[in-house]
Amino acid sequence: MPATEDTDNAASAGPAIILVEPQLGENIGMVARAMANFGLSELRLVNPRDGWPSEKARAAASRADHVIDATRVFDDLASAVADLNFVFATTARERDGFKPVRGPVEAGRALRARVEAGQRTGILFGRERFGLYNDEVGLADEIVTFPVDPGFSSLNIAQAVLLMSYEWMKSGLADETETNFSGPELVPATKEQLHSLFAYLENALEARGYFRPEEKKPKMVDNLRAVLTRAGFAEPELKVLRGIISSLDRFSPAMPRGDGSPGDDPRRLPAAARSRAKDEES
Repeated sequence: MPATEDTDNAASAGPAIILVEPQLGENIGMVARAMANFGLSELRLVNPRDGWPSEKARAAASRADHVIDATRVFDDLASAVADLNFVFATTARERDGFKPVRGPVEAGRALRARVEAGQRTGILFGRERFGLYNDEVGLADEIVTFPVDPGFSSLNIAQAVLLMSYEWMKSGLADETETNFSGPELVPATKEQLHSLFAYLENALEARGYFRPEEKKPKMVDNLRAVLTRAGFAEPELKVLRGIISSLDRFSPAMPRGDGSPGDDPRRLPAAARSRAKDEES
């Protein structure tokens, strides 16, 4: 393959993820998985402590084998970034202000613009325990730092890669609120349908002696209407509610708990229901 074609393909695939002296194969594998989640595939390792390849890394990658198989290993950082046009270094510590500093959102957009312009880019991530040395940060063009709690600013390396990979993918969406799938957009019920349900429910509750004492009924009705209105029901949902109310309404007003229930003792019924029960008996 011609070198120019290889360069173009690498640039279009997104930034390279460069891990400096990573210690655990499991962490490398989780980095590979995070990259694959968000469409990145070029992983570079600088002097991994436990060597390479690593079966622990492959197991932790959870089928991100294409990232693991294409991983490149370098003896030093200078060699790992030699072919790149632009590099970000990630750090949680202030570095004497000698590099421009961006947050992850802005960094993701900057990387996207450079990649679309045909540049080869990369993101440096330091050691699990103490990150990057100053001279390693010096090999980068700019710094990216995450808005974390200053009292506990250290991120797991896979978490840090996940955050930057996410910002990279998000920067390429036409709408950053876009999702891979969506639920049905239900049309809210009309006011006429709501008012019909209100009336139906009010009549059913009145038959059960719900509105007690009588003088509080107007306020109780207002509260019920407020609850049902605030919920923003769609027409199919109103039909479900109406069906539930209808099912409950099939019981005799004299037996609001249902035929044969151990609790169907008329002495325990509301006064209005007891009165109606007596009328039915007579």
